[in-house]
Amino acid sequence: MVAKVEPLVNMGQISRATCPMNLSLAVVAELDDLTVGGLINGYGIEGSSHIYGLFSDTVVALEIVLADGRVVRATKDNEYSDLFYGVPWSQGTLGFLVSAEIKLIPIKEYMRLTYTPVKGPLKEVAQAYADAVAPRDGDPAKVPDFVEGMVYSATEGVMMTGVYASKEEAKKKGNKINSVGWWFKPWFYQHAQTALKKGEFVEYIPTREYYHRHTRCLYWEGKLILPFGDQFWFRFLFGWLMPPKVSLLKATQGDAIRNYYHDNHVIQDMLVPLYKVGDALEFVHHEMEVYPLWLCPHRLFKLPVKTMIYPEPGFEHQQRQGDTSYAQMFTDVGVYYTPACIFRGEEFDGAESVKRLEQWLIENHSYQPQYAVTELNEKDFWRMFDASHYEHCRHKYGAVGTFMSVYYKSKKGRKSEKEVQEA
Repeated sequence: MVAKVEPLVNMGQISRATCPMNLSLAVVAELDDLTVGGLINGYGIEGSSHIYGLFSDTVVALEIVLADGRVVRATKDNEYSDLFYGVPWSQGTLGFLVSAEIKLIPIKEYMRLTYTPVKGPLKEVAQAYADAVAPRDGDPAKVPDFVEGMVYSATEGVMMTGVYASKEEAKKKGNKINSVGWWFKPWFYQHAQTALKKGEFVEYIPTREYYHRHTRCLYWEGKLILPFGDQFWFRFLFGWLMPPKVSLLKATQGDAIRNYYHDNHVIQDMLVPLYKVGDALEFVHHEMEVYPLWLCPHRLFKLPVKTMIYPEPGFEHQQRQGDTSYAQMFTDVGVYYTPACIFRGEEFDGAESVKRLEQWLIENHSYQPQYAVTELNEKDFWRMFDASHYEHCRHKYGAVGTFMSVYYKSKKGRKSEKEVQEA
């Protein structure tokens, strides 16, 4: 029940190989093109992360080429265990990852997905989401296999809970099967939004298609790239061309367009404790007014060493919703779109807005994934993340002077690639 893969293998390739065997990675990040190397060295999440943690938490072993050319295999209990715990979030600055062994789990052919609309203030939307992640009576049998929330406005959201289902169950009379992976189907976030009008409903989705439900429209970013991409005529004739290759878009944009995006567009994730999701939603509404917002839960485990990200001290004694003695429940609040004020023709200062967001995260023991463009200076970066174990690994394994520090490898505001290299 372990898959050994090279780092450039992506989620689409893995699910294509494993799903026909009724097997899957425990955490399958949604977009097809996301690679194993990126998800381990950086950060990866899925609607099953409230059970299994982040992508790196499902890894059994890492094979790494160190700065001196040695190839080592790191596991959580061998002589390289410190390296094993140091690699996640390090962005490839401790060594070259050349293979990974990742846990597989048994799955079924379909996902029984329940769409539940929620209407009310943001705090009530956040509470409905928390109840979907961790039922208040604490009954583990009621915890779904998958949880995801989408917030469409300051007063509306849809919570989705999924449970694996067999082919026999899905095909019973009266059950609705929805193959969301077909190129002509409505974009998933728009399909889920229909629950706000028609009320709660249940459908069965082929499991692999459910895993990659956000791929065709890149969540809702596809609407900015191709404003007519969600129209029926386009989906029917050209939907099979979606999505555009993100790496190609990045490679061809240049510094001017990248900085234009930074000023007029937000693409950030906020990893916040579950009990602070309501505060995070209110902050984003006040500061950016970006909708839809994506909510995805994940456990942050209490590990033998203090890694770059770690739970709040003493969380295990607070008995908060979703927490256990060994892990604190966090949530990824995904903020991806153009702020409403820009559509209204008003001013928006992207850099200042991101600075305020990052300070809020630091003050609330929360984290910003390093793929996002950051305005943090080096001192504040290491206020957000813990440097102790990372720096121990940097020195012990000879990375200093060979690989740049993770701070410099993260994307810096309006700086060009040349300025980052010089720094």
